[in-house]
Amino acid sequence: MDWDDLRFFLAVAQKGSIRAAAQHLKVNHSTVLRRITAFEKKLAVRLFDRLPTGYALTPAGEDMVAATERIEEEVTTLDRQVFGRDAQLSGELRITMPDALASHLLMPVIAGFTQKYSGIEIELAVSGKTFDLTKREADVAIRITNKPPANLIGRRVIRYAKAVYASIDYLAQHDPVEKPEAMNWLGWERTPQPPWWVKESDYSNVPIRHQINREILQLEAAKADMGLTMLPCFIGDREPQLRRLPPGNTLPSHEIWILAHEDLRYTARVRAFIGFVSEALESYRNLLEGKLPQPEI
Repeated sequence: MDWDDLRFFLAVAQKGSIRAAAQHLKVNHSTVLRRITAFEKKLAVRLFDRLPTGYALTPAGEDMVAATERIEEEVTTLDRQVFGRDAQLSGELRITMPDALASHLLMPVIAGFTQKYSGIEIELAVSGKTFDLTKREADVAIRITNKPPANLIGRRVIRYAKAVYASIDYLAQHDPVEKPEAMNWLGWERTPQPPWWVKESDYSNVPIRHQINREILQLEAAKADMGLTMLPCFIGDREPQLRRLPPGNTLPSHEIWILAHEDLRYTARVRAFIGFVSEALESYRNLLEGKLPQPEI
């Protein structure tokens, strides 16, 4: 056996289908199918039952999974430790962050980093998925959280604030002071009780209509005059079509952390990136904390 065969086997075992394994391994569907078929032929044993719902492990396959996962852990640890000793300001750096931070705040910062460190190649993964830094799915993670994982190192940069926003046209059609009940919140998902940010806002009695479960889509819906939304100030305050509702109060939200695995703490390009982005976020403090002057409604 070699690790490459085991890597394909483990991906199918963990993902449950050839297609999902191919997406995880970043290869095409036929490559995974060919590798699994060849591996079974080489071992002279069937590792998977091909079912309409996906690939299910046979008893022989189940016997292999735990041992293969231990091998994967050892290989990944070795990979991290070798990468962690890299003192060069060049090579690839895998970064993950939430899409709202990337699209509405940090992309110019990433661009500035690549200009300063032209030898570093950025691989940026923006997803709702939490990437596993232990498995080196990413080298550095910028996360919005109040409880970062204990097995990672890094720094808390800042806590950002949120506020209530609506479009200029929506506010022209409604009176948020005299008749707030005529307005409506944009909901995130159906829940028995209003979310905390509705209860703690100045518009706790405004009804909720519609459900839109992504921050970027909430932004677009508010710009399209669909109702009130609670947005990070670094998004809402920069949108010329939106205004904060009076009295313009903010609510503290989550912290922004920059994290890496402990094995990578001395890697030159990891240290350079963490320092560069931390400094940039600090320069955005007033924007992130919602302290910039607000235009009149």
